[in-house]
Amino acid sequence: MSITVDSARVTAGRRSDTYLAMRSVQGGRTVYSTRVPLLDLDKILHLPDPAQPDPDNRKVDPRHARSFGDYISQHETWVAPALLARDNGGCTFQPLDGANGQIGYLEIPWATGAFGALTTIDGQHRILGSHLETRRLSEEIAKVERDLGRARSAERQAKLEAKLDDLRGRLTRLHSEAIGLDIYVEPNSVRARQMFVDVADNAKGISTALRARFDGSKIANRTLDRVIDHALLKGRVDLEQDRMTRNNVNLIGAKHVADLTKAVAVGVGGRISARREAELSDEAVIEAVHGFLDCITEAFTDLADVAEGTLSPTDLRSRSLLGSVGMLRVLAGTYHVLRGKEIADDDITAFFGTLEQHMTAPISEDSLWRRSEAGRDFEPNASAPVMRTQNLQHLVTVLTSWYPGV
Repeated sequence: MSITVDSARVTAGRRSDTYLAMRSVQGGRTVYSTRVPLLDLDKILHLPDPAQPDPDNRKVDPRHARSFGDYISQHETWVAPALLARDNGGCTFQPLDGANGQIGYLEIPWATGAFGALTTIDGQHRILGSHLETRRLSEEIAKVERDLGRARSAERQAKLEAKLDDLRGRLTRLHSEAIGLDIYVEPNSVRARQMFVDVADNAKGISTALRARFDGSKIANRTLDRVIDHALLKGRVDLEQDRMTRNNVNLIGAKHVADLTKAVAVGVGGRISARREAELSDEAVIEAVHGFLDCITEAFTDLADVAEGTLSPTDLRSRSLLGSVGMLRVLAGTYHVLRGKEIADDDITAFFGTLEQHMTAPISEDSLWRRSEAGRDFEPNASAPVMRTQNLQHLVTVLTSWYPGV
């Protein structure tokens, strides 16, 4: 009897995985670029431990890692940059025939004590987050299956089955998805540590203003382009900078428009939860914000002049509290509270109009803002309220209390 064994199918004793990779050069180092299934990350890269930071990397933040895991689980169209890792010589590359040495099979040792395991340069939170989310989904599936076995009512069974289908669908999707991995061959440990510093030094984070423009997952950002079409804001929103300096030719920044939108929708300091996000309508939010902008433009002559182009934002900031983002947020929060009490926009406009004479900046010691209960929210000679959230919230409470009958 003749027996033929296909040794390629026997995986016992294997301590590595092989990937199709491209070989190139960057900074004088050989770099292997490949795609790695999410489920393989903690097999070829050490799983970051928040309790025991890597001495050559920053301490991993468990909350940030979990947020990445939640992101890839919740968003089917997720996107993330390639991970960066260092190989001290443990990987082996076998070029394909006819590929000029640029494409081939890359064998990567496992990270479970094998020689030549990779070390992470950039991507700790993506590695840990992927691991935590796949584990969470697996544990949640097991729990729901147990609950389903104990369920008696048809309604309860239907809800659990729907939840189980959703969880299984997410886990199946994560099982099939991959992320980029660039591996730098660097046997020198001193130069390897410098690589981490160089990556951190040259990384440019995204400003809140840019996030407000491009992050469509949040309604305050998603509605930005249509909100700033209002006459008061059109052509007067800084789409790049987070801070509004005195000489900025714009009235406010994109971040501040998002802040005003949230203040109108849920109040100053209010948080739009995922559930609330799903309940809010883009059209309704845009209409409400435009209603607020109409109110303040009609109530305050200076803002009407800005909308008409006869007063510049820089001149407004030099003479009026209305040139400060903080005061605009307070007015937006007050508008939110009064609208919640079913007070009409015309009445809110009339109320705001009674405050116009008190908007001169910088404020004097005998101004309304210093001699009333609002005094704790303004520094002497200030041109804006104190920007701490608790001060803005208190100021909203004060203004609301001044409305007749409230």
